Amino acid sequence: MQVSIIMGVYNCAETLNAAIESVLAQSLDSWELILCDDGSTDGSSRIAQEYQKANPDRVRLIGNEKNMGLNHTLNRCLELATGKYIARQDGDDVSLPDRLEKEIAFLEANPEISFVSTPMIMFDERGDWGQSRCVARPGPHELISGTPFVHAAAVIRADALRAVGGYTVGDRYLRVEDQHLWYKLYSAGYAGANLSEPLYRARDDEKAYRRRKLRYRVNESYIKLLIFRRFRLPVKDLVYVARPIVLGLLPAPLYKFLRKRRVGKA
Repeated sequence: MQVSIIMGVYNCAETLNAAIESVLAQSLDSWELILCDDGSTDGSSRIAQEYQKANPDRVRLIGNEKNMGLNHTLNRCLELATGKYIARQDGDDVSLPDRLEKEIAFLEANPEISFVSTPMIMFDERGDWGQSRCVARPGPHELISGTPFVHAAAVIRADALRAVGGYTVGDRYLRVEDQHLWYKLYSAGYAGANLSEPLYRARDDEKAYRRRKLRYRVNESYIKLLIFRRFRLPVKDLVYVARPIVLGLLPAPLYKFLRKRRVGKA
């Protein structure tokens, strides 16, 4: 198996069909999809079961007895993964058809790179509204100054992901499992890259905004402080440690305005 796609499923019944269909439509043939239902209370588990029954050789489904969070859920998927590469996919997003083919081709051609991602096209109920920007070869400064990699669009070498212990579990890492993963990978000497072409459509709507709670902003500041200390960054970069909390305190309309202005149109 070339790539194992790991997906946590939690109360995403309205969007899960489109997410899984985007995996089934991939131009790359050698893949498996591992789904872990994280205690959903809507119809997500039933939808996942239907896809598993229809694709028993490609789709595997497991479940948590209760909601455990994405960190724990992805680690459970990782335990079952057999691929040389591990790809992420969220249950409310869509991968473009050639996403996996292009990302894996890049990793095959660049053995010094351990993981790769792409820009994302943001959309909501009204359609596409923006596109993220990515640095081709991010360094420690990009780790602290922003979010240099789209986690859900990433493909990671399985041996590198396992070498750093997968995802760290704990309240302090909730909703920042991706940023802590990049910190661990870079600390261990691994490096990541971004393709310039957007190959992933990420749902960024009102529900997504409501998930950005202040306590998760505090978690993000904690990860940035780890990055600041580990890579001995200049004192001026301390501003990036405080920024997530400042953003979390902004009134919702102002935050949304600033975010859309910063991202720009697709």
